Amino acid sequence: MGDITTVVNESAAGATSDRRTLQAHVGSIQQAAYVRPLQYQEGRAGGMRAIEVKNGPMRFVSMADKALDVSQLEYHGENLTFLSKPGLNGRNQFDTNGAEAQRSIMGGLFFTCGFENIGAPYTDAEGKDFPMHGRIRTTPAEHVSSDAYWNAQGEYVMTISGEVREAELFGENLVMRRTISTVYGRPEIVVDDVVTNEGFRDEPLMWMYHCNFGWPLLAEGAQVIIPSRHAEPRNEDAANDPTPWSEIGEPVPNKPESVYIHTLAAGEDGRSFAAVANRAMGLGVSVEFDAADFPYFMQWKSVASGDYVVGLEPANSSVRGRGYHERRGDLHTIAPGASEHKRVTFRIHEGDDALDALERRRAELLA
Repeated sequence: MGDITTVVNESAAGATSDRRTLQAHVGSIQQAAYVRPLQYQEGRAGGMRAIEVKNGPMRFVSMADKALDVSQLEYHGENLTFLSKPGLNGRNQFDTNGAEAQRSIMGGLFFTCGFENIGAPYTDAEGKDFPMHGRIRTTPAEHVSSDAYWNAQGEYVMTISGEVREAELFGENLVMRRTISTVYGRPEIVVDDVVTNEGFRDEPLMWMYHCNFGWPLLAEGAQVIIPSRHAEPRNEDAANDPTPWSEIGEPVPNKPESVYIHTLAAGEDGRSFAAVANRAMGLGVSVEFDAADFPYFMQWKSVASGDYVVGLEPANSSVRGRGYHERRGDLHTIAPGASEHKRVTFRIHEGDDALDALERRRAELLA
């Protein structure tokens, strides 16, 4: 980072002078950091509301009309995330129609899966349909707000918040309160979510963050860094893939995707992580979380030409889906009036020392 960004990220003891140093160098703080509502004007994204955030060299976009999920993440102008063939798109007729969801899933830094289902489309014994990865990812947020301010510790904080409701007449009434925040000088994004059951019966609560990384971060020689004690292939395609789950090769036309269900190691504090690192770029991105909140962790890997992506997926349920848990009798539910809280942190790691530290952390957790 540049000198001014580094200065602002020093200890709170010098926060006042750091703030004044930055203010002396700029006319408006928006030279360095901002939060800006925007609306797309054309194509499949036409009319979609979003919020753009710039934090020094880091830029990301949160989609107000799609659960406030983050569609793009860039660092020093380089894209770090995956955007699928349909491209940026708002809510449309493909969203909740079985496997047709693949015509609207766009990837992005993350999209939220759930709450009635994650994984493949499913029809239960009563004939009720549950679309691929659920409905919450396509639900527009309400009470959306954004802010940017200096806090008492002398940090310049940028936040986005809103409420996303998954509800049905005579059915569920689940509300997610989401807050996304970042602090100037720190290349990280914190996603803080609380889901409350505002209904009057127990409801299924399947919950997954589908985090998606793409070119140029994802390229030949990139590595997937996961403190995995065991990796179970989801199916024969994954089991027969000769390339280790941690290695990324060049794109191959029509190569089947591979999905692995990992058993993660965690530290004494309960924390774990997963990351994608590219030594040639000198960059990596990690997603960090409390392992107790996410007893399942999946990795999606596709090196198919045109579908070149790695997904890191912390979840409270298996990607095998709702039917899998119904048959096992362990479908996760939330009681009437109860709330559940999840937090994930995305962090950019720059330089060999930072990437070495990621690998050491994995080794320490597995020791």
